[in-house]
Amino acid sequence: MHPNVERVAGALRERGATGEIIELPEPAPTAKAAAGQLGCEVGAIANSLIFDADGTPLLVLTSGAHRVDTAKVAALVGAAKVRRATPEFVRAATGQAIGGVAPVGHPAPVRTLVDLWLDKYDQVWAAGGITHTIFPTSFAELVRITGGEPADVGVDE
Repeated sequence: MHPNVERVAGALRERGATGEIIELPEPAPTAKAAAGQLGCEVGAIANSLIFDADGTPLLVLTSGAHRVDTAKVAALVGAAKVRRATPEFVRAATGQAIGGVAPVGHPAPVRTLVDLWLDKYDQVWAAGGITHTIFPTSFAELVRITGGEPADVGVDE
């Protein structure tokens, strides 16, 4: 098992998460790719996106049906500027690469916002630490295991 997946699986167990990480047949670096392999709506995919909020990492777990509105997010977190993080910033904050960032299993806690749109689904899917691993969860469980804040973060795609 990849070390990132081991860390994420350990963090899920520690937090009492109900879902197990599964390996997809193909890498799924996008919500559309993951939804296609799982046979679910793209909105049920919880994208784990790291942003740079005035130099501090911010994790936004957003529905695959949304783009993140960075101005809205900046206002929510009290940041002057929120922008997409560089791959290096993402790896430093999470220990994981873009396309496989999990909501947990990071070297240190990362402030997290959880898209309210995800609450429309009984089951959502989140990355497991690398691009071809994923686990089932729910909106409520994502909020609980991440210590995240439910928030309206996006615009419909």
